[in-house]
Amino acid sequence: MKSLLNPDSVKEFMRLVATNERIVLTCHMRPDGDALGSVLGLWHLLRNIGKDVNVVIPDRAPRNLMFLPGSRDMVVFTQYDPYCNRLVDEAGLIIMCDFNTADRQGNLAPLIQSAKCSKVLIDHHREPDLNCDVIFSRPEMSSTCELVFRLLAACGWYEQLDKPGATCILTGLITDTRNFSVNCNNPEIYEILMRLLEKDVDKKYIIEEALNTTTVDALRLNSFALLDRLEIFTSHRCALITLSAEDLRNHNYQKGDTEGLVNIPLGIRGIVYSIYMREDADCIKVSSRSKYDFPVCDICKDLFNGGGHLMAAGGEFIGSLEECRATLIAHLGDYDSHLPSHLPKIELSSVKQNYDWNSH
Repeated sequence: MKSLLNPDSVKEFMRLVATNERIVLTCHMRPDGDALGSVLGLWHLLRNIGKDVNVVIPDRAPRNLMFLPGSRDMVVFTQYDPYCNRLVDEAGLIIMCDFNTADRQGNLAPLIQSAKCSKVLIDHHREPDLNCDVIFSRPEMSSTCELVFRLLAACGWYEQLDKPGATCILTGLITDTRNFSVNCNNPEIYEILMRLLEKDVDKKYIIEEALNTTTVDALRLNSFALLDRLEIFTSHRCALITLSAEDLRNHNYQKGDTEGLVNIPLGIRGIVYSIYMREDADCIKVSSRSKYDFPVCDICKDLFNGGGHLMAAGGEFIGSLEECRATLIAHLGDYDSHLPSHLPKIELSSVKQNYDWNSH
């Protein structure tokens, strides 16, 4: 496996770890498999080399990721604000994983950004905008967990990585590559997979828990979303799913219940990108995924105060769900130039096309 990290940055990271006994690990809001996999993978490794380390996350983790070893030991800022403040105040080093801007941490951001201790960023999103002592930013990598593994290997800590830590890291690789179906053209990813499997990690178990396990309420909500809330914009090759607060209440929505929903319409022949809008208490959450290198990151950046990867991005809209939907529809044509040519016809025999918003 090639060494892709700056040797001076690796050396400084090792120095910071060696000279600081108390370390805080943190990630972005609404943590996914890559965010939790990276912080928990590091948590296990740093504990194994004798560090006093804690994971502080902005809000609760989704249910489908609570199988991760160490997940019950994470401290949730929205539930334990004073304790989080004390942990950050006492830390000599903060390691931030899987986010590139402070606003990705929501209400936790002021506490983390105002901390006087040393900070390290480990991330694979574009254009990092954080003040840190050391930055490992590699947008070309499949996941932050891939970057974490490469960093641990560069530090010579592979032997100290145990099965629980390797399980967490592999979870991030699996979830961000959709079980090695996207962002996985670099052959070295499979070498990393092999090295993690050498730690006796159960890949099948991770896939079952992180990707294939759900609840009755979540299954009914996702089925409802696809049956009654899916729109297809044929000329723009776009699929849109919108779920209102009432829709969520009617289906007993819990955090993580619609994880992966935005990916499903990409299976429709001829669809290039998929957008999912969910009405939250204070804003509309927007998620997007695409194929054929279509830049959904531009849509999220231009329209929804967000961004992300070329084919996987998100954002937020301040306003009503109807206004958010209307904003997207008004600008769909702006991105048609990025559509590939010679796509197959979209069959719509059983799918609503641009249905009346009032039907909501």
